[in-house]
Amino acid sequence: MAKKKEQENTQQNPLTGMETGTGAAMNEGAVPDQKGRGKKSRKAEGIATVEVQSGAAASPAKRGRPRKTDTSEPGAAAQEVMVKPTRGRAAQLTSAETAAGQSEPKPKERRTPRSVAQQQAQEVAFSTTPAPAMEQPQQEQTGPVYYDISRLSEFDIYLFREGRHFNLYEKLGSHLMERQGTKGAYFAVWAPNAEQVSVMGDFNSWNRESHQLQARADGSGIWEGFIPDVQAGMLYKYHIRSRYHMYHVEKSDPFALRREKPPQTASVVHELHHTWQDDSWLQQRKAKNGQPQPYSVYELHVGSWRRKPEDNNRPLTYRELAEELPAYVKDLGFTHVEFMPVMFHPFSGSWGYQITGYFAAASLYGSPEDLMCLIDALHREGIGVIMDWVPSHFPSDEHGLAYFDGTHLFEHADPRKGYHPDWNSYIFNYGRNEVRSFLISNALFWLDKYHVDGLRVDAVASMLYLDYSRKHDEWIPNEYGGRENLEAISFLKDFNEAVHTQFPDTLTIAEESTAWPQVTGKVADGGLGFDMKWMMGWMHDTLTYFSKDPIYRRHHQGDITFSIIYAFSERFMLPLSHDEVVHGKGSLIRKMPGDEWQAFANLRALYAYMYAHPGAKLLFMGGEMAQSTEWNHDSSLDWHLLAYGYHAGVQELVRSLNRLYRNEPALYDKGFDPQGFEWIDFNDAHNSVISFLRKGNRAEDQLLVVCNFTPGVHEHYRLGVPTGGNWVEVFNSDDSHFGGSNFHNHGVLQAVPDSFHGHAYSLVLRLPPMAVVYFKYQP
Repeated sequence: MAKKKEQENTQQNPLTGMETGTGAAMNEGAVPDQKGRGKKSRKAEGIATVEVQSGAAASPAKRGRPRKTDTSEPGAAAQEVMVKPTRGRAAQLTSAETAAGQSEPKPKERRTPRSVAQQQAQEVAFSTTPAPAMEQPQQEQTGPVYYDISRLSEFDIYLFREGRHFNLYEKLGSHLMERQGTKGAYFAVWAPNAEQVSVMGDFNSWNRESHQLQARADGSGIWEGFIPDVQAGMLYKYHIRSRYHMYHVEKSDPFALRREKPPQTASVVHELHHTWQDDSWLQQRKAKNGQPQPYSVYELHVGSWRRKPEDNNRPLTYRELAEELPAYVKDLGFTHVEFMPVMFHPFSGSWGYQITGYFAAASLYGSPEDLMCLIDALHREGIGVIMDWVPSHFPSDEHGLAYFDGTHLFEHADPRKGYHPDWNSYIFNYGRNEVRSFLISNALFWLDKYHVDGLRVDAVASMLYLDYSRKHDEWIPNEYGGRENLEAISFLKDFNEAVHTQFPDTLTIAEESTAWPQVTGKVADGGLGFDMKWMMGWMHDTLTYFSKDPIYRRHHQGDITFSIIYAFSERFMLPLSHDEVVHGKGSLIRKMPGDEWQAFANLRALYAYMYAHPGAKLLFMGGEMAQSTEWNHDSSLDWHLLAYGYHAGVQELVRSLNRLYRNEPALYDKGFDPQGFEWIDFNDAHNSVISFLRKGNRAEDQLLVVCNFTPGVHEHYRLGVPTGGNWVEVFNSDDSHFGGSNFHNHGVLQAVPDSFHGHAYSLVLRLPPMAVVYFKYQP
């Protein structure tokens, strides 16, 4: 537990336990006077001080918090070497990481953040040459840390402070390098309110004092240094001694590329190395950018998709998933996989949404390269990858971002803006430019280094509103007296612009549940800039409707038709997500009323209606086989259910719907355009029947969709259609292959010139029980 003293200047919120007051908020995010308190710092006078231990045997490496080194102990003499810096050229350095990266092919079409930064540097006339914190003389260095090299230029610092540095992962954190022929690692961390920052780890027996970093003289609050002989795979943390309250703490590296396996929390010195084999996919992604295309997403939790019961019921590793998941998803016809958060999170019960390592893959399932292997395998099978991204909140774990340097650095100091009551977590300070640089750099990192195709942004609604899930006296209005979080709004716009500038062929998707306007509108037009938004209203109304006994549905026709009123106000994705099958809500099949046959017929009708509705689609794992129980993150899906006919039938239905969705332009050409939808009849509440047309870009690309939401059969059901010609049944959720009663419209149906429903022609159909039928126009 971190040590804190002199807390008389700090008050504690009785509800949240967060510190407020002069002590906690003092100079938040600012770099304090370099003179410090009490004794004048030698570093402030331009003198580099390093300690060299000699005359004592190295103690065995211990994890956790070892006893602080006491240099006055007998047998543990220490020398203090003071070196006066001189001006001159910084020592030449080479990056092992850069050299290794040259051998890895990268897609030519990718516009890297660095090229944009160089262009901006020319505009503001800043140097892009790395500038060290202080330069060492040419004489032999005797200490363990060197301060004469850096990865940060004057322009880097400028962008960082402006909130516009979007590739910080190339600058901060740990990086294997060479200095004058000596291999080691460069470390850099942002801690502006620290009076001392040290690197402790395997290489120094977890000594808190021996390897101290140095604060840059530019006031950026970044501490840096080069430590010789540090190798890949070594564990480390930062020991941070704050300027306030005598607070000191061990922190994981916010920019660490790899982390220990939980429950351990140390960072790992690591370089990313993977030879990508997805050039064909990336070229295809670029070619399709901006064109209408189907989006059918399979949402997945890595730890519970499939498990190894013979091996203590452990989850599959990334590489084991790479052997099974791509073929499975391709066979079912989904276009994308969406992973629930795979960033490092110490508590599995958070499902990944309480992240402490934003740049590190969840180590429970393997290494960063293992995750890259999984993404690569999916791409080679033509499957896109979307990742959940969580910029809305972060946990209070001591090793994480919270109270990072003895102040509320990444979060707001006032709990009315910095604490989230729903998730017992902290809220990022979106008004702090350095935090914006951190978050946007993280988003681009996954698109850049992991070739991710899209980011689904979690809990956007909680970011937009200052009073989200708060009582009237638990929030602070904005500068205009409103409840809109202006800083978060600005951040989301900057995030979307950065993503679409650097990686224009990728997606951003908002989980946003309110009526906030223009979530998917262009930033230039006042929108937030997302590509899609989850249609939470559709999800709620649809599940409410389907949960009712069919005999009562005639009184709730509006529940199933209302979504079309606003279906084209945004670019919507229809989600049947993990949130709907947990916390006592029951699985989807258990929401359906009636006996076994009716329940499965209801579920088949739900899926068929969903795929016919305008918008992209998302289905959580297990839904494709009508999982009987609620989702449990500690258990595998119930794969044995596929041995039973009804469950196998639902899987076959999902496979057929995905195939139809891909092959019928009427279902996606104008999926976000009101011109692609036309009601035939939504007024037959007595029979609980609705009918509509879906239209593509060509006149012949038309589908007539008829939904019968009761178990009654209609032998001669007349519907108006806009044109004469032939119509053919191309899909029927009541097919026996899906577990239905096999009640079909056989052969070709001829539209006759008999006006009905405001159209000059009409068809007479057979409507199967509790089913959805698609008919295709044949001119």
